[in-house]
Amino acid sequence: MPSSTAASSELERLRQLVPEFQLIRSSELREKCERTWLRALKEGGFTPDDIQNIPNSLLTKDPVPFAVSKRAVARMCAAMWDTLHEYYGERLKADRDTLVAGALLADAGKFLEYSYKDGKWGKSSVGKFLRHPFTGVALAHAEGVPAPVLHVIAAHSKEGDPYPRTPECIIFHHADFTDFELLG
Repeated sequence: MPSSTAASSELERLRQLVPEFQLIRSSELREKCERTWLRALKEGGFTPDDIQNIPNSLLTKDPVPFAVSKRAVARMCAAMWDTLHEYYGERLKADRDTLVAGALLADAGKFLEYSYKDGKWGKSSVGKFLRHPFTGVALAHAEGVPAPVLHVIAAHSKEGDPYPRTPECIIFHHADFTDFELLG
């Protein structure tokens, strides 16, 4: 078990690398999201500094770093919500914190899905059986993340296609695929 000093140091490093956690206005939800990332990194055998090298996707030839993609998508989601709220006000039935938290957590399961072996990124032993939406929900649930955010994690990818998506999940789904399809 890491000392509280080591855990505090990892949390501070994560906050430096991903300042977008501050976009979550609820301190309670923000802390649950940060703990989810730290849990996922630890269980996957990674450190916060590794998010600069982990690929966002194994499906593209020249993927962007995980941290860059997650930061960009979280900011896109916040900006989309802000714009929609400006024009539609209370007609927008989406919660900003749920949206941003979902954007930051949706791919946290990739820390368990991916591994680095012999100089190459690939599927881990867990990733051969479970994709990141499944492991992401398990990780976030263990940290007490509320069900509306778990829905965004679970339904954001192809696994969610047959089910109705919440407004937050719809916004995130489009921001995420914009990022993936343009920059991979």
